[in-house]
Amino acid sequence: MLTIRREEPDDAEAVAQVHVHGWQAGYAGFMPDEVLGRLNVVAWAQRRRDVGTADPEHPFTTVLGEVDGLVVGFTTFGPYRRNQDRDDLDPTVGEVVALYVEPAHWGDGTAAALLDAARSGLTERGWAGYRAWVLADNRRARRFCERAGLSPDGERSTYQVPLAGGGPPVGLVELRYAGRLDH
Repeated sequence: MLTIRREEPDDAEAVAQVHVHGWQAGYAGFMPDEVLGRLNVVAWAQRRRDVGTADPEHPFTTVLGEVDGLVVGFTTFGPYRRNQDRDDLDPTVGEVVALYVEPAHWGDGTAAALLDAARSGLTERGWAGYRAWVLADNRRARRFCERAGLSPDGERSTYQVPLAGGGPPVGLVELRYAGRLDH
């Protein structure tokens, strides 16, 4: 049975594990293998702690999906980040910043339940619309967004993926999806 709850400080490692597994499985084939192979759960957990995502005063909220006490997915949402900059927030529209699920739970309703929780949280903050950035090559995520009522709105960005050894970053195209929130 899936339960949804807000992230707490002690969840950083479990959330980072889902995040890393989600990247490694979901981005395989279009994200450089070198990048996926060097992802580090401990480092990502520390980054979560440093950013303070579990702090109730943080502008972004993270909720977790758990099955039998194990974190199997998470979503982070809040105000829209202009130019994907967490320091330049647009208070007029919401954003689902991240939604990742352990690959073993893909297709079992976990992602849909997490998106519903994010939409509820965005609606509670008074927003009528929301956005999400999705890698153009991530066809699975794009289908999920489209089934959930989101549509590409024509905005594009390039996510610069740094490579080890100082080589030039790899640019991956992202598409912005937009949707309405029911009040």
